[in-house]
Amino acid sequence: MKKYIFLFLCICMANHAIAQEVIQVPHEKAEGTTWEGGEKQYFSSIWQTDVVTNVSTPTMQVFRPEHPNGTSVIVAPGGGLYALSIASEGTEVAEWLNKKGITAFVLKYRLVPTGEDGVQEISSEGATNPARIGERVAPVLPYSYADGLSAIQYVREHADDFKINPEKIGFMGFSAGGAVTMGVAYNYNETNRPDFLVPVYPWTLVMPIQEVPEDAPPMLVICASDDPLDLAPGSIELYSSWLEANKSAALQMYAKGGHGFGMRKQGLPSDSWIERFYEWSLAQGITEALKPQ
Repeated sequence: MKKYIFLFLCICMANHAIAQEVIQVPHEKAEGTTWEGGEKQYFSSIWQTDVVTNVSTPTMQVFRPEHPNGTSVIVAPGGGLYALSIASEGTEVAEWLNKKGITAFVLKYRLVPTGEDGVQEISSEGATNPARIGERVAPVLPYSYADGLSAIQYVREHADDFKINPEKIGFMGFSAGGAVTMGVAYNYNETNRPDFLVPVYPWTLVMPIQEVPEDAPPMLVICASDDPLDLAPGSIELYSSWLEANKSAALQMYAKGGHGFGMRKQGLPSDSWIERFYEWSLAQGITEALKPQ
């Protein structure tokens, strides 16, 4: 009996290790920014979701599909650069992509240094001193999208290990993660160029629209017109910039959806945004439908 219990525990530990496959992203030390107290993960009663805060060392959690089709997506959750909405804009996205054969990497990029509750900090500052948020975000954002670029390069260099196509690596980011996505879009080189971009309600207020790169990859922008942070105009401007530069661009704008919907179900058309992404990726040849097993 003890033998079987031991075997069962070994299997459980092995499954847990696979589920928690985490890679540290290569990165340079941040100048002028220090973090204290370590990374924190908890359920935020304010946002009513699981969050991660005070990230000082970028990492990726790997989600491998049972039947990989070669496409991969690096997923950057949002949270105002004070936190990461790690479930509805991270792990749940990755799990959905896995069902389509897409390998996913949930990126914890560097965040604004915060104390015990980063969500409480950004909520308080948003109510009393919104300008303070911009002041704290500005010096950290370049490191955040540098982490995104480094993640792409790492995934590409290890494509064989992940059973992916090094020419089908995309970057998808939500809100502040959308700003990271734009930072990636404007600052890549030959080794860390994303093959497609999916900014979802991107925070264009901190990452303004810039000149479109000559070899800009295809982009799908997703947002809701009633976004309370007023991100719809910036999303349209981002899409228009790609269109005017004669680059492949698509825009999925919902009348209702608000901000931060991610994988949350609201009983609205925006609930199916990820299915629209998948349809777009099939049409673009970015991914392939799984064959019946």
